[in-house]
Amino acid sequence: MADQVFKNFINGEWVDSSSGQTYENRNPADTSDLVGVFQKSNAADVKAAVDAAAEAYKKWRLVPAPKRGEILFRVADRLFKEKETFSREMTREMGKVVAETRGDVQEAIDMTFYMAGEGRRLFGMTTPSELKNKFCMTVRQPLGVCGFITPWNFPMAIPSWKTMPALICGNTVVIKPATDTPKSVVNMVRVMHEEGIPAGVVNMVTGAGSTVGQPLIEDDRVRVISFTGSTEVGRRVSETCAPKFKHSCLEMGGKNVQIVLDDADVDLAVDGALWGAFGTTGQRCTATSRLICHKNVYGEVIKKLGERASRLKVGNGLDETVQMGPCVNEDQLNTVLKYVDIGKNQDGARLITGGARLTGGAYSKGYFVSPAIFADVTPQMRIWREEIFGPVLSVGSFSTLDEAIELANDTVYGLSASIYTRDINKAYIAMRDVYTGIFYVNAPTIGAETHLPFGGTKETGNGHREAATAALDVFSEWKSIYVDFSGGLQRAQIDNQ
Repeated sequence: MADQVFKNFINGEWVDSSSGQTYENRNPADTSDLVGVFQKSNAADVKAAVDAAAEAYKKWRLVPAPKRGEILFRVADRLFKEKETFSREMTREMGKVVAETRGDVQEAIDMTFYMAGEGRRLFGMTTPSELKNKFCMTVRQPLGVCGFITPWNFPMAIPSWKTMPALICGNTVVIKPATDTPKSVVNMVRVMHEEGIPAGVVNMVTGAGSTVGQPLIEDDRVRVISFTGSTEVGRRVSETCAPKFKHSCLEMGGKNVQIVLDDADVDLAVDGALWGAFGTTGQRCTATSRLICHKNVYGEVIKKLGERASRLKVGNGLDETVQMGPCVNEDQLNTVLKYVDIGKNQDGARLITGGARLTGGAYSKGYFVSPAIFADVTPQMRIWREEIFGPVLSVGSFSTLDEAIELANDTVYGLSASIYTRDINKAYIAMRDVYTGIFYVNAPTIGAETHLPFGGTKETGNGHREAATAALDVFSEWKSIYVDFSGGLQRAQIDNQ
């Protein structure tokens, strides 16, 4: 049992919570499989972690950025070498199929290599002064201690999106992993420690949002909070940060749409809808939850979707032949079943396949549901408007491209969207007019790459972006520097009239 107990990581050491309490994390595909026992931490643990991060910041910010990058390069190489082990452990703790968890770990590898390279860039600019004998430039400066509250659906990728750019900019970090998926963050932090990240630079505290996340947000020494999760919780994070002018980067909900025009390759569009809707069991902020088809191909798409979805193999994600794993926990399963009931009864949509809990045999100890597809869904229905975060796809129809774009934008969210068409002109119109942070042409609504900004509009985010160089703007402040070597007083615009 001892090798299954995992501790907090504070100031370079693995330590028990001061609460003396722990909690179990079990495999959502087989609850008899104990993934590990983790610390049920409290505000005192958070304070100790922030203490360590604040002290370590004094030296870490002065380490040359290329040297910080060399450490991250070693971390990326280690993550690559342990990819298969980390992937299989991730499938055990959150359920998605092992092919997808390999992709999750690969994102962390990609992000770490990418940010390691930024250690030799972190570009500012030089620009001419309007006055003689004066030099002007801009540089980035770190903020200090950064607090991260990360989700369970991408338990290594998303922590890496936050951690690596923060570190390369010279900040120190405290991570609160999702309670359902702490082991993947333990794995990432262990590698960082073993590859030379100094004590106190990276800290991890496990436990609930109320006892760990809230104290982390409220600590005045934490200068930026990066949160990924629901819009409801993100709004509370923003409200807590605002009075103290604390920076916050919020990545929240989505109700993403795939548009299928009547000139589209229908089979390709069906491939995209199935992957977008049921990859990660629909538990992605970018998941395809709305599909709208031109009326001329609507019937064909519905028929092929139903046939294909009903044949998807659901089961334990460690089985390489399985195509969709379980919901992450019982609450998430019950949410999915609730919305299936709403779709059938309150909304009156037509359920063409799935939506039932799978029980017995290999399903008896897990949180499994068959992939659900509703047809004849209209914008007034709750399953059209509300984020479900599960394997439920709502399908509707349209007559013109303008109508499709209006339907696509008919949501409080604005994360991802896609269009399937062979008409390049219509593709560009949709690219311009669909108001989202991410847009795909002839591809599903999932599949972001680490070297492009990730994030959304409206109630999906608060204007910041993760990944790519855009992440550097979250974890650094610009400083404008003026060097006057004229030997006299120059009064800017006063002396330049």
